[in-house]
Amino acid sequence: MKLRIEDDTLRLRLSAPEVREFAETGRVAAVVHFGAGPQQQLTYALERDARPQAAAVWARYEAGGLTVLVPAATADAWTTTEQNGFASNLPVAGVPALRILVEKDLDCRH
Repeated sequence: MKLRIEDDTLRLRLSAPEVREFAETGRVAAVVHFGAGPQQQLTYALERDARPQAAAVWARYEAGGLTVLVPAATADAWTTTEQNGFASNLPVAGVPALRILVEKDLDCRH
């Protein structure tokens, strides 16, 4: 899974096997190691939002971790059709909205 961060935009691109893993398990993650310890790594993930009322894509950031959560209906439509991707604008207090893009990177040769 590729993560691109530019200004107030997060873009995740998933290979075909990663899309299948997300469809089957509801989660796919990757880790960037900056050193040997767990405090020196960044984990980023795409996750199916387990909340039944979830209606919008949103992001959760914690020290060492970034997770993009996707409502079940959006996840199902994306993984079971030819739909290449989806986008969402997440309101953030006091700053411009955070734009989240999730796409299939089917030509990718990881």
